[in-house]
Amino acid sequence: MMGLRSLGTVVLLFTFALGTILAQTSAPGQVCESKNGTSCEECLQNVTCLWCIKTRKCVTYPVRTILPPHALCPLNDARWGLCWLNFQHLIITLAVLGGVLIIALLICLFCCCKCENIGSSRFAAKMERQMNKSKSKQEERRAEMKQRHDEIRKKYGLSGPNPYSRFA
Repeated sequence: MMGLRSLGTVVLLFTFALGTILAQTSAPGQVCESKNGTSCEECLQNVTCLWCIKTRKCVTYPVRTILPPHALCPLNDARWGLCWLNFQHLIITLAVLGGVLIIALLICLFCCCKCENIGSSRFAAKMERQMNKSKSKQEERRAEMKQRHDEIRKKYGLSGPNPYSRFA
């Protein structure tokens, strides 16, 4: 039941947005006030109208104030779009859905950043191991080359002091 209400609220929001865009431009105040004394369903056929259950009046929705003022109609008695959904429930539902969406977005951002940092630290550790491995191989090759050069010098008798060093 709660899932249907949430779905109904989302559909209602899209209906409001679309209805506001497609609203009639010709004197909406006269259209709404002419439906006073009728039913809620009759009044809400026009998206610019607001039905107040307490006074049973159909009035033009005050778009400048976003929410209808209490003097016009209390939020609990105001209906817009659907007769079974009042503004109080709409505001609470939208606040909860907005909070859930913001929390979900923050959790996703946190998880993505954390996973990225873990991945980059793993990558850095892997690069460090490869660098250490290549350094050790290079040191081994240098030691082998030095040993081979020393053997060649020894074989040809060049391992002693350099005879040309006294001219320097």
